[in-house]
Amino acid sequence: MNSIKIGISIGDINGIGPEVILKSLSNKYILERCTPVIYSSSKVVSYHKNIVKQQELSFVSHSSADQLSKGKINVINCWMDNVNISLGSISETGGKYAYISMDSAVRDLKEGKIDALVTAPIHKKAMSLANFPFKGHTDYLSAQFEGRESLMLMVNDNLRIGMVTDHIPLAMVAEKITKELVSDKLNTMLKTLKVDFGIDRPILAVLGLNPHASDDGLIGTEEDEIIRPIIIEAKKKGHIVMGPFPADGFFGSGKFAKVDGILAMYHDQGLIPFKTLAFDSGVNFTAGLPVIRTSPSHGTAFEIAGKNEANATSFTNALFLAIDTVKNRKEYEEMRSNTLAKKPKLSEEEQVSS
Repeated sequence: MNSIKIGISIGDINGIGPEVILKSLSNKYILERCTPVIYSSSKVVSYHKNIVKQQELSFVSHSSADQLSKGKINVINCWMDNVNISLGSISETGGKYAYISMDSAVRDLKEGKIDALVTAPIHKKAMSLANFPFKGHTDYLSAQFEGRESLMLMVNDNLRIGMVTDHIPLAMVAEKITKELVSDKLNTMLKTLKVDFGIDRPILAVLGLNPHASDDGLIGTEEDEIIRPIIIEAKKKGHIVMGPFPADGFFGSGKFAKVDGILAMYHDQGLIPFKTLAFDSGVNFTAGLPVIRTSPSHGTAFEIAGKNEANATSFTNALFLAIDTVKNRKEYEEMRSNTLAKKPKLSEEEQVSS
């Protein structure tokens, strides 16, 4: 198999993104498993390389991803400007170049020049100053790939928590919990567990929306009217889906360790237990897209930018998950093709009668 090409968007150049990228790529095992491609400029990468004191780290500069150096760290020069880096600052500059980097990487992802994308953190305010018209990476990627409905999935080893709703005000959550949305997110999660994570018959737990999962209708009706009927329908189709569970008891009792995936109803319901269990090592995986995208579970951490204090574990895990997902999707497609090839072909008479 040819070396897997993993694109890396630089994120906000004033944050810790470049630092965790370079620290991760100092792991020689990564270069044995993939060809990393950083979308930035060689000047910006060199600036941050001096901060992290990885002098032995070398990279090769290119103007495009048409010719990459296998087994080397590749830097695609997306701009030639002399950029004013203001470490720890929220600025239009940070948003502007994060946007350029992301846009260049996604273009190459669409054209198949890279196999997956790992995105370094961006800052929503800085992106807004740079006229970025989306809430974040996920919304941008969904729009770039045919407006596909995606699922925010937080991953750490065997812990996988997806969110029905993510970055919306808490006051809007209940009105967004519809049969259509919950069903779409549940089916997306079942598919990604099978295709992207290689789990043949995934066990999925679904959390309730209300405290105590409504206590049989005493505290809200969403469980009985929306969530439970969808779970029943999934079971009829042969899926192993359970719930709705009260979120506090589900995590407090350790049940989360006995399933392959968990579907939470809103951001903090899933993210608080996830970050409690895997703050430094978790990965944000975007499920439901025709392409592969991962990112670290942390943000720009401006308060420690430039201090060489950032923990790179989450970004390193995001790289490894991207590599593994490329392999899992390829194996799934090969298995599916082999299965279809083995099916007996119907005669014309049988095709008409079927």
